[in-house]
Amino acid sequence: MQVVIKEKNKVRINHFIDWLLYMAGYTIVFIVVTSFFKSIYVEESHAFLWSLITVLILYIMNKTVKPILVTLTIPITGITLGLFYPCINVIILKLVDWILGPYFEVKNLWIALFAGILLSITNFLMEKIIAKIIKKVKKNG
Repeated sequence: MQVVIKEKNKVRINHFIDWLLYMAGYTIVFIVVTSFFKSIYVEESHAFLWSLITVLILYIMNKTVKPILVTLTIPITGITLGLFYPCINVIILKLVDWILGPYFEVKNLWIALFAGILLSITNFLMEKIIAKIIKKVKKNG
């Protein structure tokens, strides 16, 4: 399996590797937030299963709903000089909370904002740093 795919004048990461990187990043954020803060609740009877489902839905929402929200909130994000961007992640977290119902609950808005900031940092790391390093290494090698 190729890690990097070269097209006409473009180099991109394989979709599976991209998915794997994001899932690893979201899982780390999820573990950190649920370990330190009790206001984000995951059903305890099958915690691993519900955590995995939560991270998977979070990934799907970030790839589908988030671009729409970013486009709709460009004026607010511009006025706040980008400080509104983590609030979009909070909206995504609340949507995941709504989808999963009692199995995943975000009870505190400030902790959700902290998790949104961590998700923004994770997205930045995945998009700008790690993907660029992988592309550069494969392009030169």
